[in-house]
Amino acid sequence: MRYTLRQIEYFIATAEAGSITLAAERINISQPSISTAISQLEAELGAQLFLRRHAQGLSLTRTGRELLAEAKQLMDQAQKLYHTASEATEAVRGTLSLGCLVTFAPMVLPEVTHSFATDFPGVRVLPQVSDHEQLLHGLERAELDIALSYDLHLPDEFEFIPLAELPPYALVAETDPLASEPAVTLAELAERDMILLDLPQSRDYFLALFARMGLVPKISARLQQQDVIRTMVANRFGYTIANIRPKSRLALDGRSVAKVRIAGDHRPMRLGLLRVARQAPTRLVGTFMDHCATLISNSYIPGMEAPIMDPKRVG
Repeated sequence: MRYTLRQIEYFIATAEAGSITLAAERINISQPSISTAISQLEAELGAQLFLRRHAQGLSLTRTGRELLAEAKQLMDQAQKLYHTASEATEAVRGTLSLGCLVTFAPMVLPEVTHSFATDFPGVRVLPQVSDHEQLLHGLERAELDIALSYDLHLPDEFEFIPLAELPPYALVAETDPLASEPAVTLAELAERDMILLDLPQSRDYFLALFARMGLVPKISARLQQQDVIRTMVANRFGYTIANIRPKSRLALDGRSVAKVRIAGDHRPMRLGLLRVARQAPTRLVGTFMDHCATLISNSYIPGMEAPIMDPKRVG
């Protein structure tokens, strides 16, 4: 047997992504490495696995489709060897498929993955960034071992382990008069143009803040890209409401934004770990859960500033 598990892994990633470019992004491997591995695998097996169409990417041949199911079973068996060895030797090894919510991934994911891999060098972390619904699907299909997300609209089959709370705040341009105010009310914000982060679950949370007060915000734009929203806010196209607290006050064009506390008692987002409840965590997953519980709390969230506190609650 002259093919390698790495070649099988790259074959599966490419088959699921439909292109070498997307597969390279998902598993953080160079495109030439994946292309070479697939060519070597096809040569070793004596079979063409993909049909290559420049305009439409790659599609599996009939042989490729049949081999994909076998390849996935082979990788599952290979992964079980790590789990068995880990349980027997008490060593933490293997590959952790980690999902992370797109809204806070740029801040949280790098430190979490780096610190865990540093503490446990026998572990390889494969991160995947998606919206909340896609993370749930990935966990259901066992494509993800565990995910960092919010506790929004969770079906009963999922377990959520809370780590930290993220209260909402208003984000305005640094040149906006509100930037120097200690707080702003939702009623005051409702009179202004709002740029809404229009992602599944997130938009419902933000709109519910106003609905509970009997208010309807003036939504001037609905966007899914946080960097675009941040830059538009910095240029005074409107305000937005957010929960994540980046340490940088700069938008991508170099202009600055400011965070303003929203007066009143509003439900925070809860950042935590998501997993399928019916599955007992492996040693690897359990160790990662312990690692996150030690690293993340209300007093420290990787990549974020401390929350804007109500002066009445301080002390």
